[in-house]
Amino acid sequence: MVNGEDVLHFMDTYLDIAHIPDASHNGLQVEGAQRVGKIVFGVSASLELFRKAKDAGADMIVVHHGLLWGQEETLTGLFRERVAFLLKHNISLAGYHLPLDKHPVVGHNACLMRAIGAQRLQPFGEYHGNLIGFSGVVEQTDLPVLVKKLENFCQTQARVFAFGSPKVESVGIVSGGAYSMLPQAISAKLDVFVTGALDEPVQEWCREGHINCVALGHYSSERAGVLALMELVAKRFEVETEFIDIANPL
Repeated sequence: MVNGEDVLHFMDTYLDIAHIPDASHNGLQVEGAQRVGKIVFGVSASLELFRKAKDAGADMIVVHHGLLWGQEETLTGLFRERVAFLLKHNISLAGYHLPLDKHPVVGHNACLMRAIGAQRLQPFGEYHGNLIGFSGVVEQTDLPVLVKKLENFCQTQARVFAFGSPKVESVGIVSGGAYSMLPQAISAKLDVFVTGALDEPVQEWCREGHINCVALGHYSSERAGVLALMELVAKRFEVETEFIDIANPL
């Protein structure tokens, strides 16, 4: 058992949440047990995750997509059910959104860059004043080879718009729902832009911008950072950890 406050302080500090403006409330969102024997990690806060975490014996849950998004919410409906479940079972909830996107070591985008062997990383992808992704270069390779590396790492099937060079070197990655950053990748003259979820404008942006775009799914593209943070916490504290995967095709 460890002191939950110590774990939270470590994650808050390591992810530098005090200096990263975010619509999400980063850090502790629901207070539960003070002493923690097991921490469950997951991508998104949901009742399904909470139930599985409770069955697994969790005292704390850590997610990327939490419950609090910059405004007060009435304790009604689905929100009430989620909070009530955590309080009933004395389980703490902590969420780390943009800090886990942009971290240079355990962040989703840094993990994805390492998975494809990218070098010369630079912050990339401006979002409300924050650069939350990375750009870099890989050894020149065929686009399908790069896609397969990403699919294997994320355990998913990618959606690909191949309107750029079939041989690729320069890559930009911003996980999650970052399709709107594709014009930034075009301006940077990148060969490939990798993200999670897409929307209707993407196809023609790719065609007109002569760029390749790879979508891994919002959920699947943001599993990596949660797993990396879990590994770090497990090494730092004498506490049991478990990742619970609530499969999501979107």
